[in-house]
Amino acid sequence: MRKTIFKKLEAQGLIANYNRLRKNLPPKLPDRVYIWDETLREGVETPTVFLTYVERVKLAKLLDEAGVSIITVGFPALSEEEKNAVKKIANEGFQQASIAASARAIKSDVEACLDCGVKEIPIFTPFNGLNLQYRLKMSKEQVLKNTIECVEYAKRHGVTVDFVLEDASRTPLPDILQIFEAATKAGADRLVIADTVGFLRPLSMRYLVSHVRDGLRQSLGKVPPLSVHCHNDFGLATANTLAAVEEGVTHVHTCIAGFGERAGVAPLEEVVAALEILYNVDTGVDMKKLYRLAQQAEKSFALPIQFHKPIVGENAFAYEVEEHVEGMLAHPLIYEPFPPEMVEREPQLYISRSGGRQLVQKRLETAGIKATPWHIDEIVRRIRSLQESLDKGGTQMTFYQIKRLMRELRKGITEEEFWQIVEQVTKQKPKVPMPPLEVKEP
Repeated sequence: MRKTIFKKLEAQGLIANYNRLRKNLPPKLPDRVYIWDETLREGVETPTVFLTYVERVKLAKLLDEAGVSIITVGFPALSEEEKNAVKKIANEGFQQASIAASARAIKSDVEACLDCGVKEIPIFTPFNGLNLQYRLKMSKEQVLKNTIECVEYAKRHGVTVDFVLEDASRTPLPDILQIFEAATKAGADRLVIADTVGFLRPLSMRYLVSHVRDGLRQSLGKVPPLSVHCHNDFGLATANTLAAVEEGVTHVHTCIAGFGERAGVAPLEEVVAALEILYNVDTGVDMKKLYRLAQQAEKSFALPIQFHKPIVGENAFAYEVEEHVEGMLAHPLIYEPFPPEMVEREPQLYISRSGGRQLVQKRLETAGIKATPWHIDEIVRRIRSLQESLDKGGTQMTFYQIKRLMRELRKGITEEEFWQIVEQVTKQKPKVPMPPLEVKEP
């Protein structure tokens, strides 16, 4: 469908498609890209979000049905409850996706994943000076040793092992190559470049991927499949993910609706739609399932998806400006980047305060109602009068009440509740006044 619609318009000379120009097609663009979804691991790191087991399974099943290739379902070493949940999900039975669980480069973390019966383990660690000094408090040699031991240990148990280099986008290239080479020799099946704080620009991502690829080929004689994990702190997660694909990356991390810590990560629906429509690259994902996935995630996360969110936002296919509505009535693709039915959506046309005559006339004709120009003008006048009489203050008050309720919902436990728990456990009260602290629900 995505091919025929635009090809017909191009053949008729009605539109130009610069994406199809040979000089604009990246030479390293893969024929197939595999979607690796992190909603149930990264997505639930959205502050104050908590999913029940039923909600996690429902999202995992929907991702599997949609055609997602890899689903990371959790982090077993986090707690015994998390481990039990991951184990139960892994045994639910999936038709297409490989079920993965994450581990730090710590043997006990890997053992926790193995106990869950997952088929794939992404092992992650940072390796730059900032993290070594202030977070891990370890030497490079210690991290390399732990990485090799954990990868080898996991491989001996017959699982697929992915090595994820955290904060790779701020790690010197020689260090990236050093630890990637060590992980590959230890048996890692895939290597993941993580832009953990969303710090890269698309051109910088292409530079990094190309130099990692060339460096590995020179030192190892081969390049394992590469993957990227892009955060959205500057709103560039989708762009950086696509830039990596242009350099030949075949596995990309996403989260439904871009949920995740801070500003989230590359949104599943944006990455899939861009690859399928703009690049003509097969992702294996059924685009008709994208909107339903987003709706389910919004419900489970109890967080609203922004109205102007691409692909799945309520306004993604909404029109009110008179000229645009007229264009849509003449031919929908005048103002549509692609037909909304490709993602199980429908266009929404609104009667605006500055127009609406054409839309009213079209709706009356469709309903078989004969109306004179005066009738149509009078209908439009009354609609405008009704809109202008709406209580804007009341609408704003309701809006801010909703925002206040959402803030209350996101608070987790109160300051008083936090110190009550501390006192119950330690039998001690704070000796000095403590600043407020918001705690995420377990």
